[in-house]
Amino acid sequence: MQIISPAFRNGERIPLEYTCEGASINPELQFLDVPENAQSLVLLFEDPDAPTKIWAHWVVFNMSADCKGISKNSEPDGIEGISSGGTLGYEGPCPPAGEHHYIFRLFALDNKPAIPEESDRRMLLNYIKGHVIEEATLIGTYERQKTKAGAVNRNSKQ
Repeated sequence: MQIISPAFRNGERIPLEYTCEGASINPELQFLDVPENAQSLVLLFEDPDAPTKIWAHWVVFNMSADCKGISKNSEPDGIEGISSGGTLGYEGPCPPAGEHHYIFRLFALDNKPAIPEESDRRMLLNYIKGHVIEEATLIGTYERQKTKAGAVNRNSKQ
C-alpha cells in the first residue's frame, strides 16, 4: 500500500499553500495498492516534532476501502475527527520554531471503527489496535517562513 501526493514527494518540503502561512488547504493525496481484504481506511496527519506531544493536524476515519485518495482542498470520503487544535478538518503545518516533519499515515483496517464522530487521535489509535492490515506513510517537512515579528526567516529553505 502507498500514499503519495502530486504536491510533494516523500521527504520533501510541503508547499506553502498547504500550511498556516498559505491557504491551509489539504494537498491532493492518492492511495495505491490498498489490500483487497480492507474494510475501511484511516488517515492521520501528524507532527511528531511538536514540543509537548504528537500533534494531530487531521484525523479521518471510516473512509471506504475502495477510496483512491482525497482531492486538493476537499472533504474526505469519511468522518473527520478532532485534531489537536480542537477543530474538525485539516490543519496546515505551522511549527512554532525550526523545521518539523509531518507524516500522513494511511491505515487499512479489517473493520470500520464504531467510535463517536468527535473522536481524536488517541481514541482512534486505541480503537484500531489489532485491526490494522497494512500502513503506509508520506513524510513532508516544513519550517515557517516568517518569524513572530513578521520578518522573513533567512535560515529557512525556500
